[in-house]
Amino acid sequence: MAQSQQASLPERFYLAPTPSVPNNNLPILLYRNVLPKPYNSAKAKEFCEGNGWEMRGEWGAITTHHFHPNTPECYAIVRGSSQLLLGRGQHDKAGGVEVLVRTGDVIVLPPGISHCSVSAEEGYWYIGVYPPTAPKWRNLYCEGEEKMEELRKEIDRVEIPDFDPVFGRNGPLTKIWREAKAVGQNPRANI
Repeated sequence: MAQSQQASLPERFYLAPTPSVPNNNLPILLYRNVLPKPYNSAKAKEFCEGNGWEMRGEWGAITTHHFHPNTPECYAIVRGSSQLLLGRGQHDKAGGVEVLVRTGDVIVLPPGISHCSVSAEEGYWYIGVYPPTAPKWRNLYCEGEEKMEELRKEIDRVEIPDFDPVFGRNGPLTKIWREAKAVGQNPRANI
């Protein structure tokens, strides 16, 4: 692994399922302060697309709890900050984690991980990037009405990307997710 990759290994968050969110055995990956300057959507798009992912939109704070069972999703934060609630639906009493993301950060959510902004500052804005072979995301809203067993099967069928949105081919994402999938057990599943 290159020295620059070693210095920027992502933080990992493993989340157990909740009654309304399937989550995933694969960890959320958070790369701190890795986007090139100047921070803007065009520069972030060039960076992530140069690493094998494709931009499909840009947004500010989304406060609705939701998840995508059919694709991973990556945010490249180009302005401001947001406290994200990950892995817990609006009806869940426990579970999940809150994570602060800031300008320059990149966060990658495996399929099935719920997410929403609980607060945002300084004009929070990010681009959304996805593996180029991924289908258009499907939104589910953590209502607890979803058939969890069917969703888990769908989530497990989603391919692990060949590229890391920060480091490209052979980046940490591919290695970390393949190892987690091979183990097949979320370390938090029994908590």
